[in-house]
Amino acid sequence: MGPKDSTVQPTVNTPRPGGERASVHSLRRRPHAKVLVVGGGINGVGTFRDLALQGVDVALVERGDYCQGASGASSHMIHGGIRYLENGEFRLVRESVVERNRLLKIAPHYVKPLQTTIPIFSTFSGILSAPLRFLTHKQQGKPKERGAFLIKVGLSLYDSFSRDGGTVPRHQFRTHKAALQELPALRSDVKYTATYFDASVHNPERLTLDVLQDGEKAGHSHGAAAQGDTARASNYLSLTAMSPEPNPGTGRGSTVRLRDELSGEEFDFTADIIVNTTGAWVDLTNEAMGAASAFMGGTKGSHIVLDHPGLLAACRGREIFFEHTDGRIVLIYPMGDRVLVGTTDVDADMAEDAVCTDEEIQYFFDLIGHVFPSIDVTPEDIVYTFSGVRPLPSHDATQPGFVSRDYRIERRATGTDGTGAVVLSLVGGKWTTFRALAEHLTNDVLSELGVQRKVSTAQLPIGGGAGFPADEAGVQKWIKAHMGAGRDADRTAGLLTRYGTRADDVIAYLDAAPDQPLRSTRELSVRELEFMAANEQVGHLVDVLIRRTSLAFRGLVTGELLNEVAEVLSVPLKWDAAARAAEIKHAQDVLQRFHRVETHSLVS
Repeated sequence: MGPKDSTVQPTVNTPRPGGERASVHSLRRRPHAKVLVVGGGINGVGTFRDLALQGVDVALVERGDYCQGASGASSHMIHGGIRYLENGEFRLVRESVVERNRLLKIAPHYVKPLQTTIPIFSTFSGILSAPLRFLTHKQQGKPKERGAFLIKVGLSLYDSFSRDGGTVPRHQFRTHKAALQELPALRSDVKYTATYFDASVHNPERLTLDVLQDGEKAGHSHGAAAQGDTARASNYLSLTAMSPEPNPGTGRGSTVRLRDELSGEEFDFTADIIVNTTGAWVDLTNEAMGAASAFMGGTKGSHIVLDHPGLLAACRGREIFFEHTDGRIVLIYPMGDRVLVGTTDVDADMAEDAVCTDEEIQYFFDLIGHVFPSIDVTPEDIVYTFSGVRPLPSHDATQPGFVSRDYRIERRATGTDGTGAVVLSLVGGKWTTFRALAEHLTNDVLSELGVQRKVSTAQLPIGGGAGFPADEAGVQKWIKAHMGAGRDADRTAGLLTRYGTRADDVIAYLDAAPDQPLRSTRELSVRELEFMAANEQVGHLVDVLIRRTSLAFRGLVTGELLNEVAEVLSVPLKWDAAARAAEIKHAQDVLQRFHRVETHSLVS
């Protein structure tokens, strides 16, 4: 991406004694690709995978960690976006529903059906104001609550988009008495509930890694023996500048300057096509490439994660999705033994950190009380907070909640003689549609290259979703077959949850030499951390805590854990004592500054 700003998590600038990373070495060894994707969120990684599957020589760089930005700060939902119907975004909703159904099939290890209930407190409210919202994309005056009639119309239309290839049940309505029987903690004046199914992704960071590794694997299989792999990717590698200098071998394309954020070293890289998928930072990346743009107008969304057994029980295993008093659509839903609450939608100041504020936390407490008035939530119940900037288009006076969630691709030719790189900038995009969006971007790139598509990703399993057990009986059978010496059912189930069927490779690695669990958690072992270091481009200690595992999200990071994980990683990542201490301090800073997690290291 472009120049750093304060919204980026801080990095450790301690020189690494271990030498050049393998991912950087592969780019420096052959400093050219037909296509360079800049940005390692889900849309950039999805495009990288699709291009690699077509046999295109493609590289990807990400200035932070994969899925560190907006992709890792989502509401963890794979959904059609029922609320976008009142924005008139029927194409987007239809595509989203189709892609939701696809992901349930091709990524079943991470994408699961999510039963969703809307509590409704009126019958006909909002009928008169809805057309005005639809036409103006603004909320006029005090919000008018959406009543049962409007919600029924919306859900019926929503269901119609699932008619072909649908994998989830149609919606159902409950009246007052039945609604309270199902969800007794709801407000006593609830008139109806409407229940339908969308989907959730509990491990968006790991799904992103799976997509990335699919691309790397495809590039390896397509790679020419003389050149090596045709799909190479590296995190912690930022684009700082671009010059019109072409590739010396072909006389075409442009040269970009790349900086290794872990070592500080810089080198030049050439590409014929540059795909800018840096999300809310698209304009800053274009500015770094010498052509400032004004495409983006992102909004900030925050969430909190609660350890609250009462609220968890009140949800009865389903998402509660509803309209708060300000007209904002919000959500409460259980994720394992935690409860996720979100989200806000306010214009983002890109010069400030994207963090969850005290005002947002109070907003979340208020919305919980709006539907579950008997449940008391306090700041002590919060185990984790996170915020991100949605990559939305510039929207002038349009209120944040009405800004389009659809995407578009902006094309720019560089150079005056037609030999410079073509730059494609992605504006917008959402998690649910990443596969379709990547297909669209890939098709545009293929058109630029004059190449035909070879493979469709529509039915192609993603990573550990290939051969994933179809039901609970299959899951239990898999667990029983993969238990081993020192690995009980819980530990084996945890590996299947974390990796999908790619856990086969992990287990083979674990069993190839003596292993031992960590003292600070039963969820990791020494050799699993070594596997991550060798195969998942771990750059920082905090990458393991936030994005390779869910330990931080669930509030399970302790000082003992920080020290033990850093100690184990220091061997494969060649951290000396100073680097290890810097990594622990960096992890503490990130967790406190961006996630309100306080830890106390045992290292003086």
